[in-house]
Amino acid sequence: MTRGVIFDVKRYSIHDGPGIRTTVFLKGCPLACWWCHNPESQSMFSEVVYRQERCIGCGACEKACPRGAISLTQRGYTADPDRCGGCGKCASVCPSGARELVGRSVTVMEAVKEIEKDQLFFDESGGGVTFSGGEPLAQPDFLVEALAECKKREIHTAVDTTGHAQPDIIMGVARHADLFLYDIKHMDSAKHRLYTGVGNELILENLKRLASAGSAINVRIPVIPGINDDETNIRSTGEFLASLPGVRDVNILPYHGIAETKYRRFEMDYRLGGLAAPDEKDMKRISKMLGLHGLRVTIGG
Repeated sequence: MTRGVIFDVKRYSIHDGPGIRTTVFLKGCPLACWWCHNPESQSMFSEVVYRQERCIGCGACEKACPRGAISLTQRGYTADPDRCGGCGKCASVCPSGARELVGRSVTVMEAVKEIEKDQLFFDESGGGVTFSGGEPLAQPDFLVEALAECKKREIHTAVDTTGHAQPDIIMGVARHADLFLYDIKHMDSAKHRLYTGVGNELILENLKRLASAGSAINVRIPVIPGINDDETNIRSTGEFLASLPGVRDVNILPYHGIAETKYRRFEMDYRLGGLAAPDEKDMKRISKMLGLHGLRVTIGG
């Protein structure tokens, strides 16, 4: 049975597709968006997070590490990244929760059993399971098998994706997914590359492929002030989406900076520190502009 690496399972979600849903977060993403809410998702591998403020200095982690990667430094019991294997043994013995394993390997059936626990809520609300991340298409074998198993159980399936994957992968997933929640971040490829690390050509072409194949698609646009909220980009986005057969539903999602603390926890730089969220007036302006292209626009999840 194929295995995958997941870092969270969120139950009773109402913002990741129709009805009440269980969202399974997979690790690994080819993008590195400046505003990413889940920086712990970007690596494909399990990682250990260290919170120095929780550390009581007992040294249990150092003793438990099979690779001798942990030692006492001025910043507490830190791990040498070149020696750490991400096994999580240090986290399992930490009495204060200063160390936490992010990402665990599971089989498809282990994941499906977790999802099945909420099937009553799916049936009553018209919900289901959403595979998110990271980028779920980065683990295509696990994703396809999990989707197929859910379909056998008549569980509605959605895939929350950046669309950055080879065409054969995304079209293979499309055979098993009931809905795509598809991110569009910027229409200018050079700016897309600057703010996410990749160009947008493959993303836009894959969206065209899905639309032409008749896949159900809900486009999601994160609104990042000063980056993608200008009239030129919004107009270009509306024109592109209106040209796609069957694509009419669009969610615009206002930026917020609540993930900034996560970046500090992972010792990562947060490039948008201090950026204010778009106000209600800005969101309504963008909604109106997109609506002029015949799109059904909702604000927020």
